[in-house]
Amino acid sequence: MLGLAIGDALGKRTEFLDLGEIALLSPDWRHLPLPKKARVTDDTQMTLALARALRDALAEGPLAPLRLELPLREEFVDWWRSPDNDRAPGTTCLRSCFRLSTGRPWQDASDLGSKGCGANMRVAPLGLVRELTDRQVAGAAQLQSGLTHGHPTALAASELTAFTVRWLAQGTDPAELPARLRAHAQQQRTHYDATWLGDLATRDHLGTPEEFIARGWEESLRALDRLDAALAAGDVEADPCERTGAGWVAEEAFATALLCFLLLPDDPVAAVRRAAVSSGDSDSLACLAGAFAGARHGADAWPREWADRIEYREELLAFGALWD
Repeated sequence: MLGLAIGDALGKRTEFLDLGEIALLSPDWRHLPLPKKARVTDDTQMTLALARALRDALAEGPLAPLRLELPLREEFVDWWRSPDNDRAPGTTCLRSCFRLSTGRPWQDASDLGSKGCGANMRVAPLGLVRELTDRQVAGAAQLQSGLTHGHPTALAASELTAFTVRWLAQGTDPAELPARLRAHAQQQRTHYDATWLGDLATRDHLGTPEEFIARGWEESLRALDRLDAALAAGDVEADPCERTGAGWVAEEAFATALLCFLLLPDDPVAAVRRAAVSSGDSDSLACLAGAFAGARHGADAWPREWADRIEYREELLAFGALWD
């Protein structure tokens, strides 16, 4: 939780800058400083919204679709209405949260045309709760995406992101992740879980539910192909977005953030800096890279002077302790 916020705050400063402009802040990407006022973006705010909803849902019993949907809808609408929602939030989240506020079924509020990274950049908390089954993690990851981003690739990328955090927190060797993620995507390729998604696929009108969800997994598998090629090249000095995409869409955000982490698996600070010094959606890329690095290394991985001044520090640490 701390790592994703640190990455978010690093990337917030560089998100809308090109590499030349970023070089004026820090000529060497390995020395990009965290701003003195380490404010985060909507990425961390929405992650905390999911974390609160997940905590409240688990307080009522085993995680189930309606038990998560109700507090999650409330948290998302509260975020949408909050005066602190002033961090350049994504238009898909804004539109969908407005529709959620009207009380309509979440499947009608969802934007099936959007696979922006706004869903998988917030999903990390689901990977931290040890008592959840794999099916609960998969279903809840897709459900939380679906409340705003209903595109099948947003659903699949959210699930892959949650499992990456889960497996790293469980001690999986980072080098094993690409093959394990590919096997998971192949296994899930035509699995549409109506228990968690309800009739979302019927809004698509382009085939069966299995064909609907398969499009998302196929795009995610192609992103894993690009990740494998980038890892084989092993060029840590190159802009990561050149290899795996700029990260504005879900599968690219996942692949590029994971690339930054896997190039520097034992140096979490360098991993988030590499993601933040990029030509793409740097706050979301660094947010996800920080989540992956934090899941592997824990809260002590980050410089004390960074951790002490990150926005929402106490709440982030409280959730980390809750699910440790």
